[in-house]
Amino acid sequence: MSTMTTLTELTGDYVLDPARTRIGFVARHTMATRVRGQFEEFEGRAHLDGDDASKSSARLTIQAKSIQTHNRQRDEQLRGTFLDVDGHPALTFTSTTVRPAGPSGFTVTGDLTMRGVTKPVTVDVELTGAENDPRGDFRVRLTGSTTINRNDWGVNWNAATTIMVSPKVTLEFDVTVIRRS
Repeated sequence: MSTMTTLTELTGDYVLDPARTRIGFVARHTMATRVRGQFEEFEGRAHLDGDDASKSSARLTIQAKSIQTHNRQRDEQLRGTFLDVDGHPALTFTSTTVRPAGPSGFTVTGDLTMRGVTKPVTVDVELTGAENDPRGDFRVRLTGSTTINRNDWGVNWNAATTIMVSPKVTLEFDVTVIRRS
C-alpha cells in the first residue's frame, strides 16, 4: 500500500472508478490459443471495514453488450448467442461473505448472475495500493481472479462449442475504488 499504515484507515464506502478499472476474462480456444477480452461498461460500489472484513461488502453490475475482444464477429456472437444481451442485459455480482486471507488479501464469496442464472463464486482479492490522489480523493486498488465453468450459467451455444472453446473461463479484476465523502 502506498501511504496506508493500517487496514483500519480503509474503512468507508466506495464507488468504482471505471476509468482505472479493468474487468476482463480469458478462455482457451481451439486447444492452444487463448481469447482475452474485457467489459467496457460497468458500475459498482463497496463498503470496506478495515477492522472486521466480515462487515465488508461489494456489488458490481456489468453491461453484457459492452463485451470486447477486438474481433467484431466474435463479439457479436458473444453478445447474441452466448450472453443473450437482449434478454439478459446485465451480469451482476453481489458479495455474501468477505474473509481476510493473509496480510493484504481477502476471499470474497458472492452471487454471480448471468443469463438469468445465479450461482455462488469465490474471488481471491489482493489489496495492491491505497493513497490520496492529486485531487484529494482517497483511492484503493485491488486485483483478483476466479475461474468459472460457463456452462453452469448456460453460456453455451451447441455441442461443438465445448470442443472449440473451453468451458473454463478465468475472470480477472483490476479495480480502483474511490471513497465517498
